[in-house]
Amino acid sequence: FFGLEEMPRDQTQGTGFIIHEDGYALTNHHVVENARKIEVTLADDRTYEGRIIGTYPKLDVALLKFETDDKLTVAPLGDSRDLRIGEWVVAIGNPFGLSHTVTAGIVSAKGRREVQPSNQPMFANYIQTDAAVNPGNSGGPLVNLRGEIVGINSAIATRTGTFNGISFAIPVDIVRNTVEQLIDSG
Repeated sequence: FFGLEEMPRDQTQGTGFIIHEDGYALTNHHVVENARKIEVTLADDRTYEGRIIGTYPKLDVALLKFETDDKLTVAPLGDSRDLRIGEWVVAIGNPFGLSHTVTAGIVSAKGRREVQPSNQPMFANYIQTDAAVNPGNSGGPLVNLRGEIVGINSAIATRTGTFNGISFAIPVDIVRNTVEQLIDSG
């Protein structure tokens, strides 16, 4: 997902979520790739300048940091290994610039290794869901019904550039192992 056709070519949109009260947030690598400026806008419309701490393109993950003295709400990370086929999940994001959007679906499959966005080898073993995900949802959380993040929305199966019934999320357990390395070394 690289933004909307109507947007200026030098802008993209995506979604992310806060993982630490010190202003660390996760999103997809493809959301911030080649970014010259990053603007983080929270659900209450507070806006901050962000910077990339590190990315891991083979996992399509990026760790961002923004500075604030305000209290931040941290998204709790769940355990994607505990997900079951048929379990309900919600995808949260900013599809087509429509902020605060939540869609629901079920986990359709786990461990999808054959999914290769942009024909690039990835290490994600994706969670497949039928929760509607569209351009702008990239980097947003896939959340279980306990309110825990179990994945990062990353790809859609498409012929038209919009949701066609199947979307894919990077399991949070894979990402959890990467975050500390990104903080330490970028």
